[in-house]
Amino acid sequence: MRRITLDLSDISLRYELHLSLKKAFGFPDYYGMNLDALHDCLTDITECTEIEILNAGELIESLGSYGAAAVHVIEDSAEENEHVKLL
Repeated sequence: MRRITLDLSDISLRYELHLSLKKAFGFPDYYGMNLDALHDCLTDITECTEIEILNAGELIESLGSYGAAAVHVIEDSAEENEHVKLL
């Protein structure tokens, strides 16, 4: 089982968020760096994966509604994909 801890503090740009997510999950080079691509990649995970989200509130403070939407996409993707579990 793979465990990924996402520390969402100190992210002030959308680009930084997507770079961090790409690195944490090992997304492919063609990752589109947007919320639709995030959903697609998370729902394509086939290995059992636990995700711990830290400092979501800081991300939302920094990126506003986009930060909230990003957290929502991660949560929704975990609900859709039986291989992904939020801690």
